[in-house]
Amino acid sequence: MFNIFRHKKQNTQLFYSTDVHCHILPGVDHGAQSVEQSLEMLRAERDMGIMRVILTSHVTAETFENTPDTLRPAFETLKQAVAQTEDLSHMQLFLSAEYRMDEFWNKQYAQNNQIAMPGNYILMENSFHQELLGLDDLLFDLRIKGYKPILAHPERYNYYAARRQRLEQLHNTGIKFQVNLLSLAGYFGQHCRELALWLVKQGMVDMLGTDMHGMDHARVIQEFINTKEWRNKLAPQLQPHIINDLVCD
Repeated sequence: MFNIFRHKKQNTQLFYSTDVHCHILPGVDHGAQSVEQSLEMLRAERDMGIMRVILTSHVTAETFENTPDTLRPAFETLKQAVAQTEDLSHMQLFLSAEYRMDEFWNKQYAQNNQIAMPGNYILMENSFHQELLGLDDLLFDLRIKGYKPILAHPERYNYYAARRQRLEQLHNTGIKFQVNLLSLAGYFGQHCRELALWLVKQGMVDMLGTDMHGMDHARVIQEFINTKEWRNKLAPQLQPHIINDLVCD
């Protein structure tokens, strides 16, 4: 009886239908490496209630120096595969990227060589070692140019744990915060989870993302959203603030 009950619980879905952060585009970073892996990951998204997926591959200096010229062909290949896959053909895909604020970004930004999300949102990643010098100026410049910056997974930058007022300051300027479901699940450790929970409590989480790089991440998220903590506590706390579905509208 217990096993049957647990099987039924696996039908739990997210309360929104747009993923704003994932690494499902094949062969361009350390996420999906093939179209077949991408399709498997998209099925996991679908099973969690996701119908629209914004593909945000890494753009980072030296490791993944992606440009529109490298991302768009992979996107067209995946779109064609999805259209020809009956159980996924209803899903909508959008191309963007996760931009690390580094020297490669500076070069691409100077050439206006970035791909924003629908609504002109743009996902920005800080260094994991220290906050970017001049971060405020860059975020201000992005807004002046009509972009809507999103700070990717602020809970994962350990230097903010003891400087939570800095997160409040950034959020108060209008920067959107995107927290990872994996962080809330404890995948990145207790310190990261604690900061993510604090952001939830403060009402400072604007978007949630899977940040899915593979099926191991998908399984962690699927298990987490079937917990009582998610269903009865975190999801109701988050729901009034989450704007994922507004991005593509």
